[in-house]
Formats: sequence, C-alpha cells, structure tokens
Amino acid sequence: MRFSTFAAAFLVEDVAACRDFFVSHLGCAVAVDLGWYADLTHPSAPSFRLDFVTRGHPSMPVAGQVGGAVLAFVVEDAAAVEIRLRDAGVEIIAPCRDEPWGQRHFFAASPGPVVEFVQPIEPDPEWISANSP
Repeated sequence: MRFSTFAAAFLVEDVAACRDFFVSHLGCAVAVDLGWYADLTHPSAPSFRLDFVTRGHPSMPVAGQVGGAVLAFVVEDAAAVEIRLRDAGVEIIAPCRDEPWGQRHFFAASPGPVVEFVQPIEPDPEWISANSP
C-alpha cells in the first residue's frame, strides 16, 4: 500500500480554537476551513495533514470516536519549545524530562488533543542493557 498523504483527524468540541492554537503556536497553515472541519498543513512536513472535526458531526461514525489520543511532534529542542509555549500562556501538563530510553519530552494542553513534544537524546546504556530482550 502506498500513501500520498498521511493525516490525523481529531474529533473536538471547538474546531476554531484548535485551528488557532496549532496555527499560532506551532506554525501550521490552514488548507481548508469549513467551520465544522479544518485541515492544517505545516511547511516542515508537507505530506502530513492535521484535521479537526466537530465532535458529533454526521460525517464521522460514532464507532470511530475514541478518546485518549496524544499528538506527538519530534522537535530539535524540547526544552526550548516548552519555554516558548509556557511564555505564550500554554498550559504545560507535564514538564520536560529526560527518559532513559532516549527521549526528552513534555506534554502541553491544546483545545483538542494533548500534544507531546519529543526530542531524541542518547539513551542510558545501562538502562538499555537491563531492559532489552
């Protein structure tokens, strides 16, 4: 199977608030805005689309409406992104921390999904050795 584009769609209460958050804080651009639906792009990942759909809209089946999603972005400097978002008034759910498996990451609130920003770092060799199959 081959994809020309990959998209993640999130069912949300307020499409405009989600659109504005991702445009203002992450530099996304609006490709389509129908009010109940917004399709966003980003110059650093042109084949990825981020969609927001009003929860309960008839275009989406009830069976497809699941919770617990986290939208993750891999970034060069997670600590710097956290500072920028915190200074902009974004709620930081879990502050930046280093994980022994090779991640520096933090979680931020958005009007839609929780957003994780991940920076690859060197893993702890002792942890890898102790936790590898």
